[in-house]
Amino acid sequence: MMQQTKKSYVSETVARLKPSGIRRFFDLASSMEGVVSLGVGEPDFVTSWSIREASILSLEQGYTSYTANAGLLELRQEIAAYLARKFHVEYDPEAEILVTVGASQAIDLALRATVNPGDEVIVVEPSFVSYGPLVTLAGGVPVPVGTTGEDHFKLRPDQIERVITDRTKALIVCSPNNPTGTVLHKEDLEAIAQIVKKHDLLVISDEIYAELTYDEPYISFAAVDGMRERTILVSGFSKGFAMTGWRLGFTAAPAEILQAMLKIHQYAIMCAPTMAQYAAIEALRNGEQDVEYMKKSYRRRRNYFVQSLNEIGLSCHMPGGAFYAFPSIRATGLTSEQFAEKLLLEEKVAVVPGSVFGAGGEGYIRCSYASSMEQLQEAIKRIKRFLERL
Repeated sequence: MMQQTKKSYVSETVARLKPSGIRRFFDLASSMEGVVSLGVGEPDFVTSWSIREASILSLEQGYTSYTANAGLLELRQEIAAYLARKFHVEYDPEAEILVTVGASQAIDLALRATVNPGDEVIVVEPSFVSYGPLVTLAGGVPVPVGTTGEDHFKLRPDQIERVITDRTKALIVCSPNNPTGTVLHKEDLEAIAQIVKKHDLLVISDEIYAELTYDEPYISFAAVDGMRERTILVSGFSKGFAMTGWRLGFTAAPAEILQAMLKIHQYAIMCAPTMAQYAAIEALRNGEQDVEYMKKSYRRRRNYFVQSLNEIGLSCHMPGGAFYAFPSIRATGLTSEQFAEKLLLEEKVAVVPGSVFGAGGEGYIRCSYASSMEQLQEAIKRIKRFLERL
């Protein structure tokens, strides 16, 4: 009698997805003692007390029921005011803003609401690890475009033009970039916008690090002439407001697109956590001073850490935003994964291999400088010792 092969209940699409490379190194580091972790992209600041207090007060007052699917109108009004005040983009809080469970959910919704099966979505690499998989899960085809360290990882219009086909639907842009820290300036955005308009593309602009730019004011892609009506702006409270665990983000888009995203959100999530939404209202009303304090601290750490990396022999461009340094390790002759693993095992410093961010990241490592100055100094000492042995 023939033995029947047991069928798999797991989706073939999901089965083909690779697990996050960041998580692998984080899990390995967490099992070791004495590790200096520069791996996970998370502020080392605790959420400001006034924000925590607003959440506690909402609980004490019994605000524990669902909110509107799109989020508290009061919060959406504050988000609209914040976007207008800080980034000079105007949105209707009732029809064009949606509160999400982190910026990650907003990106997922943006793709599922706009991508048809087989549509191509351009992903600028090195890129955050979730973009490509989320395109795939939405039924689309991720098309990588690699930037280079020689250009400080700036995206050039001709790089986009080369990969556009009649199936190209959208472009995902992240500025300031994770993992490189690169910021696209006004002239960069305007040049990209010309290609976007020429080929009638949609832009998903991940602006989660918008608060953390160090050398000049931030410019939203939606603020570029002609881009508001073809941009899905994604942001949130995790990075700038040190609210990672609250899992609260938002998206702003033209009403037709936003309402399509809301439709999915209604079925999949219902609404973001109520107490986190009350905390976010406080963050937008009274949190700017704390954001500025954190930003100044990150800037000092960036300047020290990047200068130190260059001094010990790891060439690194000066990142304009976020809280990541992305030094080259090509001179060592190791792959980025080999380098990261040896550094962790031999010197107990956790970094992320650049290869997890796409082919363009090979030869680099991502180091988060959202750690104390003492930790950064200790990391530099250990990395230097590691390099000397190599």
